[in-house]
Amino acid sequence: MEYKIQLRESDMPKQWYNLAADLPTPPLPPLGPDGKPVSPQMLAPVFPMNIIEQEVSTQRWIDIPEEVLNILYQWRPAPLRRAVRLEKLLKTPARIYFKDESVSPAGSHKPNTAVAQAYYNKVAGIKRLTTETGAGQWGSALAFACALFGLECKVYMVRISFDQKPFRKLMMQVWGANCVASPSTETHAGRKILAETPDTPGSLGIAISEAIEAAVTDPTGQTRYSLGSVLNHVLLHQTIIGLEAKKQLQIAGEKLPDVVIGCAGGGSNFAGLAFPFTTDKINGAKIDIIPVEPAACPTMTRAPFVYDHGDTACMTPLLAMHSLGHAFVPAPIHAGGLRYHGMAPLVCQAIVEGLFAPRSYHQSKCYEAAMTWARTEGMICAPETSHAVAATIDEAIKAREEGKEKVILFSYSGHGLMDLSGYDKYMSGKLSDYELPEEVLQQCTKDLAKMPPAPMRKSGRW
Repeated sequence: MEYKIQLRESDMPKQWYNLAADLPTPPLPPLGPDGKPVSPQMLAPVFPMNIIEQEVSTQRWIDIPEEVLNILYQWRPAPLRRAVRLEKLLKTPARIYFKDESVSPAGSHKPNTAVAQAYYNKVAGIKRLTTETGAGQWGSALAFACALFGLECKVYMVRISFDQKPFRKLMMQVWGANCVASPSTETHAGRKILAETPDTPGSLGIAISEAIEAAVTDPTGQTRYSLGSVLNHVLLHQTIIGLEAKKQLQIAGEKLPDVVIGCAGGGSNFAGLAFPFTTDKINGAKIDIIPVEPAACPTMTRAPFVYDHGDTACMTPLLAMHSLGHAFVPAPIHAGGLRYHGMAPLVCQAIVEGLFAPRSYHQSKCYEAAMTWARTEGMICAPETSHAVAATIDEAIKAREEGKEKVILFSYSGHGLMDLSGYDKYMSGKLSDYELPEEVLQQCTKDLAKMPPAPMRKSGRW
């Protein structure tokens, strides 16, 4: 038995995998304000054309540029580790593996797409990028990537996380980015929100609106917007996680996992691990694939499948996804990266198909799991990642109760060394749980009935 399974740099995947090529029922297309499908040209003020081409692609394999590979080699291939001590504590017959994405310079999976997006923008002649960030993992990753390619970077950070996680802001500043709390007074969208609710904790939807506005209103035309999750091209770049994990499991003597788990806010780290195994499930493999979200922001488990905007000010196209409503402002739980009102359309279509089985957890259960993890495996995980750890523990206990040997694989999406304030609240008994009341959910989603209908198309195979 090996505690960690390493790949050589020469074994790192040279192509990304695109699930859109293999889904039995294709996702519904993004729509414009007129209810008609969005053309690639309509996205040009927001993204460079080389990224738009990836966004709309149905090609199964897309080459990773050599310039991107050369940067990813700094920390990739990332190790696949065996959680031996956790297995022993739980007395489970399951073998628990985790893909360690905390080894990147920014401490999470986010640089996998940040580096690619910065590269494509640089090639397209763009000078600066704007973006949003929740917990700060994405903002710091893009700041890191922009520093490598000589791009300016402006980050709008959700206000509650801006206050909770000051060291994330400092990380961005070290890499040369400008980070401001959102909503801010710098944009029309921010000023409007502040006038209506000056004490708002902010939301990813608001921060996205500000970042897009800042990009499209640049009179020089040299600014574009960069997104850390949700969109197809972002999930595409993250599939290097699962592609590496497939090779590593084979080295460990495993065929395929029985269970694949990842936390999910917009869907990027979960999809990055799960999509390369989803194609196996489509082709007949018996794999339980579980995205995990907070009970305070139950997008996949309770929200309707609808067309909705990805941002609060309705500047984005309409996306077919599970959504709590673009005006939804989540409770200020510590898992800031999981507080998004929507979910990646590709993930949502796979849920509609029955390929994924989402679940939600309260943050106290997740912190309890994180403490168990830290006191067995020794690593302090991000609040977001703790959701995957909690589900992994549940699945390992289930295997014990069933008396079944199983292979459980989960995404260790990032470390929590910048998020210790949440651990402090948990250990001092000041952390409270919040489950979104049904009446609030109904209120937030009532206006979605005015949107174009989003039929739940599926093959019926799962």
